[in-house]
Amino acid sequence: MLSEGETVAGATVPTPFDKPRTSGYWSRVAPNLRIFTIGYEGTTVPELIAALQAAGVRRVIDVRALPLSRRPGFSKTPLSGALGEAGIDYVHLKALGTPSAGRTAARAGRHADMARIYAGQLELPEAMVPAAQMIELATEKPSAILCMERQPRECHRTLLLKAVAAHADIVDLFA
Repeated sequence: MLSEGETVAGATVPTPFDKPRTSGYWSRVAPNLRIFTIGYEGTTVPELIAALQAAGVRRVIDVRALPLSRRPGFSKTPLSGALGEAGIDYVHLKALGTPSAGRTAARAGRHADMARIYAGQLELPEAMVPAAQMIELATEKPSAILCMERQPRECHRTLLLKAVAAHADIVDLFA
């Protein structure tokens, strides 16, 4: 039996995120909404801030389940302070982070498992409200969705935006 996301003979088995939601609440996200994404892997706080400022980002929405980092300056409190000094708002939406089982799957290279686990997370009421809040925040001012992974295709932030903002203009930033 094939697993979701597995490639066989050049074709990929669909994951829950392959089809954007085209009906229901999430289909009403404004098509002219632009949302930035950024990962801090391999960068410094000043480089991250410079990339955000160059793009005109005025708010960072942190979607890490655990906003802690071994990288200096990227844990919630110091990052929020550094962004604030640069005139960029900081909001943490914990419920939009990847659950522990999903993080374990991602570290093991089982990205299809991570996508399946994260899809289940987004179906929970405790994630639906913050997802709507994320969209509202991004509508108010230019916002970037932040997580650790540098490459968007390896991060749940891409899965999140495919699920709840499929019609938005997604711009991936790199610091």
